[in-house]
Parts: sequence; structure tokens; C-alpha cells
Amino acid sequence: MSALKEIERAYTQHARDVYWYLMSLSHDEDLAEELTQETFFRAMRTMDRYDGSCKLSVWLCQIAKHLWYQWLDKRSRWQQVELTDEVPGQQSPEKSTLLYMEKTELYQAIHMLPEPMRELVHLRLTGEFTFAEIGRILGKSENWARTTFYRAKQKIMEEMERSK
Repeated sequence: MSALKEIERAYTQHARDVYWYLMSLSHDEDLAEELTQETFFRAMRTMDRYDGSCKLSVWLCQIAKHLWYQWLDKRSRWQQVELTDEVPGQQSPEKSTLLYMEKTELYQAIHMLPEPMRELVHLRLTGEFTFAEIGRILGKSENWARTTFYRAKQKIMEEMERSK
């Protein structure tokens, strides 16, 4: 089968999963669609590197994840984070700062997790995927996803306790 036919078949079978995976990360329909298209473009260019050692959907989601990280890296270079609220009466600058620091600490603890534990936590918390869906995305069982998520929570709590 030609590479073009393979990528067309892969797109038909997996574009929806890749899109929803990216939606879980970005919470932005336009960005998820753009990154999905870029994922399949990159997959088409590098199809010869796919060795079949994992499911095709997992390989595509890995490409998507790397594109997401690249997008975040570019955005962080150009965007400044504001720590104060612009709407009066919602939160004080002190509360906003504390919330930001707690959130930063949580994401630092998540970042310390090994893969695929880190990815599982992102899928569960930001994408609100079920354990069955996470298992399917990562090529594992629902039970594996549940157990791994529990272990990840334990590691995150330990890391946050250590950093206090």
C-alpha cells in the first residue's frame, strides 16, 4: 500500500481520536483542528519511521503531543502571565497570586511524573476523559488507567508535600 493511501486510511480511522486528544490538552477547537492537521502532515512525512511497535493511534497521539508542547513553548515565549484580575470584586491580587502559585506547584509535580503517567493525568484532569477512553488512547486497559492514575495522584501528593 502506498504511503499516501496509508495516511488517508489512518486519517479516516484516527483523526477524531487525535482531535479529541488535542482538545483535551488545548480546550480550543480551532487550535485542536490546526494541530490535528499538522499531526497528519507530519505523520505523512515520517511514515517510514513508524515501526509498528505500538498502535498507530498511539504513534499519532505522540506526534500530536509533541506539536502541542511546541505550540506551548512558542506561546510562552511571547505571552506574559498576568497575576492580577482585571474584573474588580472577583479576587484580590493576593488570592490570584496564591492560586497561581498553587497551580504552578501542582503542574510542576505533574511534570515530574514519568511518561505515560504524566500524559494520563493530563488526559484525566484537562480532557476529562473516562478511564476507558484513556486506556484506549494510550493502548492500555481501563483498569491500567485507573491504577496508574491512583499511583500518579500519590506521587503528586508526595512531591507537593516535599516541596513545602
